[in-house]
Amino acid sequence: MKLETPANPAPTTANSIKLRPHNGAHGGRLRAHASQRIRLLLADDHPVVRRGLVSCLERHAHLEVVGEAGDGQEALCKARELLPDILLTDVDMPHLTGLAVTEALRKELPQIKVLMLSSNINAEFMLRCAHSGANGYIIKQASPNEYVQAIEMVHAGQPFFSPDVARVALNQMVRGKEQGPSPSDLSNREREVLTCVAEGLCNKEIACRLNIGTRTVETHRERLMRKLDIHSIAGLTRFAVAKGLINDEHTCSWDQSYGNSSILRR
Repeated sequence: MKLETPANPAPTTANSIKLRPHNGAHGGRLRAHASQRIRLLLADDHPVVRRGLVSCLERHAHLEVVGEAGDGQEALCKARELLPDILLTDVDMPHLTGLAVTEALRKELPQIKVLMLSSNINAEFMLRCAHSGANGYIIKQASPNEYVQAIEMVHAGQPFFSPDVARVALNQMVRGKEQGPSPSDLSNREREVLTCVAEGLCNKEIACRLNIGTRTVETHRERLMRKLDIHSIAGLTRFAVAKGLINDEHTCSWDQSYGNSSILRR
């Protein structure tokens, strides 16, 4: 008996295999994902910090720095243009803070994950970053390996928080909630005004930065003092520092009209 064979047997090619959908645990889909490069956008107003991060990250073949930004507004524009997988952004930047950028991306481009960079290990500040939509929080003093681990975890959809900050948060939870007013008692705009006040900006400068009227700034300041029961600029500044709203590494002195009190300013 003569066996008949198909006239046109389908060749087994790479293309024909690739077109087959496969969702198994050991399929080619996972292998492709494993080799995928993670596209990163770096935002920090210090060029030296950005260069250091690039030098650290470019040693890893699966990480690709696709752009850099020197302030919050530039970070937001480049995120829209480049559509990175992850934005690594400093918290404290000119024009727009890292928190403001994160909140904007959460509404406009939620697929972009955000990893916050900061030297602040205040637990409440870390929680504010998470509340703004950040997927992770890493202190700038972290090791290169910790940076890579943070990026990989955030890219995989898992939150990452530096162990030092997580430890502070846990200790705070064990001790119990602190007494007294909290930044969570304030609206987003009131927190922005408080940060500006603590940085030493006058009402007119705050109005320009936040694009609101001077009279509106005055109203927010009055509400701040009433809600927090703090009735001096120095007191507001101490509160902002204690709660991690601004970094304590930038200092300047007020003139005699403010009683020679010391405030923080970049």
